[in-house]
Amino acid sequence: MKQDIILSGVGGQGILSIATIIAEAATQAGLMLKQAEVHGMSQRGGDVQSNLRLSDTNIASDLIAVGTADMILSLEPMEALRYLPYLNKEGWVITASSPLKNIPNYPDEKALNEELTNLPHIVTVDVETLAKEYNIPKCANVILLGAASRFLKILSLEQLRISIKHVFGAKGDGVIDMNLRALDLGYAVSGLK
Repeated sequence: MKQDIILSGVGGQGILSIATIIAEAATQAGLMLKQAEVHGMSQRGGDVQSNLRLSDTNIASDLIAVGTADMILSLEPMEALRYLPYLNKEGWVITASSPLKNIPNYPDEKALNEELTNLPHIVTVDVETLAKEYNIPKCANVILLGAASRFLKILSLEQLRISIKHVFGAKGDGVIDMNLRALDLGYAVSGLK
């Protein structure tokens, strides 16, 4: 079994934290893992992208080929569309619905949403609003991971929960609890789609 995931977003949104949580869960599950990251001006709001390849057998390359990704997990809707050529025909796009307009010529929101809603396998989640509503403002990224967890065929929700405890262990129980609540919230809302 294998799963190829492209994670995308804008610097500061927590894409690399999501990659760390998934990678830790995969390692604990005894899976093979390859990862490649692009940080393009991430500290200044530029795009951040990570190729994450998980498998129960050897993985030859750390890069995902065009047309082969099983999932695009994106914290920014325009960034989700940027990587569509990499998605396979049965692949899922799990994306935040709220744009982060970090460029002056950001595409028209209506056109962007139409393009997203026309995809055959899409889940959009307003993670920013949920994070504020549930008083977990720094956990929007983990809410999105929770939503994506329904489509991670190679890892379970419980494996991600254990990984969160491990990844955030040094930050204390409060941070762990917030991230676990975020994961569960994302999982719950993705079931309502």
